[in-house]
Amino acid sequence: MTELILLRHGETDWNRELRFQGHVDVGLNAIGMEQARRLAQRLAGEKAHRLYASDLLRARQTAQPVGRQLGLASVTDPALREQSFGHVDGMRVEDIKVQHPQAWAAWLLFQEDYGMPGGETTRQFHARVMDGVNRLVAAHRGETLVVVTHGGVLDMIYRTALSLGLSGPRQSDIPNAGLNRVRVREGGIDILSWADTAHLADLPPQPVYDQKKLVMPEPR
Repeated sequence: MTELILLRHGETDWNRELRFQGHVDVGLNAIGMEQARRLAQRLAGEKAHRLYASDLLRARQTAQPVGRQLGLASVTDPALREQSFGHVDGMRVEDIKVQHPQAWAAWLLFQEDYGMPGGETTRQFHARVMDGVNRLVAAHRGETLVVVTHGGVLDMIYRTALSLGLSGPRQSDIPNAGLNRVRVREGGIDILSWADTAHLADLPPQPVYDQKKLVMPEPR
């Protein structure tokens, strides 16, 4: 068995603006930097063997203080990147509704074989993520790995662990700089804890983007 300590990157300005970040290389804002520092403090004394991170800047910046705290060098892996949203990467939700109404309406159906134009479908994204996770687990059996990644990646792992399927909106909270623990065993993934934010209790409230409460855009 291999244990994974899964960390979502800290907050960015684009999180606050409700932008689709995707593969755009956005850095942490001041709150995100503080979240990363607190994550590192929270993990002090953790018996971890390796530290992996998405190669996108917001994940790498989150991994830096964690690596210093744990005495581990951060290894980047593009398989841990967020989903690519193609032509709408970097766009605000409100702008997507206006400029790409058909794509937005289709996305709100949350079907596993749909992807934003030029981007990955959920099925393609899931395969990429789980191939990467399984590769890391196979290379480090019996170890504890810290993995700094993105909300979409964590959603794919959560769905896989609970056999939820790939269609439909998210069923779990995935806060910025949240702490999640899973155990990967032969034949499955066990969730040990999820969306732990005790280390962030007195920071400003996080922006909430609830997929389950989205509304269809008006026809244009």
